[in-house]
Amino acid sequence: MHRFANPQRFLSIARPLTPLLTIVGLILIVAGSYAGLAVVPAEARQGDSARILYIHVPAAWLGMGGWSALAIAGLVQLVWRHPLAGVSARAIAVPGALFTAICLATGSIWGKPTWGTWWEWDGRMTSMLVLLFLYFGFIAFANANEDKASISRGAAVYAVVGAVNLPIINRSVVWWNSLHQPASITVGGSKIANELLWPLGMTVLGFSCLFGAIVLMRMRTILAEAKVEARLRRMAMG
Repeated sequence: MHRFANPQRFLSIARPLTPLLTIVGLILIVAGSYAGLAVVPAEARQGDSARILYIHVPAAWLGMGGWSALAIAGLVQLVWRHPLAGVSARAIAVPGALFTAICLATGSIWGKPTWGTWWEWDGRMTSMLVLLFLYFGFIAFANANEDKASISRGAAVYAVVGAVNLPIINRSVVWWNSLHQPASITVGGSKIANELLWPLGMTVLGFSCLFGAIVLMRMRTILAEAKVEARLRRMAMG
């Protein structure tokens, strides 16, 4: 893991990987979205309104996956003091919050024709909203740190402790009587019809690639800004 502690070594990998992930991600998103909107049939019970799942599900996946990565980065910062752990945590937080917000927005749009309401304080929606607030809290926590290329110990602990919300989100439809439908895709298989499932795989993979590209771009930006700040400090010291 410490092989990549050197920023130059990391950048040598991140520079070519960023456009590759961006291109692959956009191709998969466009192809999967087109198939989901225009090729596959409407869902048997919910009709065309269910087509929003091709955005909603990847957004939910990345909102939760983003915090999982954030917690891992925080743990690595606390235990191994890896130089890039804080950088990656800062880079993950904003796109993670963005996809969580997209998940909530698309869920509300989907909920209106399905449930007859834009919002319901059920377990899944409420715990996902809590996740968005956790992201906002982490971003504020990280920005309060003077070192813009790292995070404080408090922010790292916050990231790890905040991961407690993830199993709550996952199990909320089981633990509480919820309007939200139970998980359609589990380790045991999928309840989604096969003809509707394959575009979802494309959009999930596509948005995941795009998420990775955004994180790498943000990490490169943070490292560049830190390099400029260090140079300016040296110049100011004479």
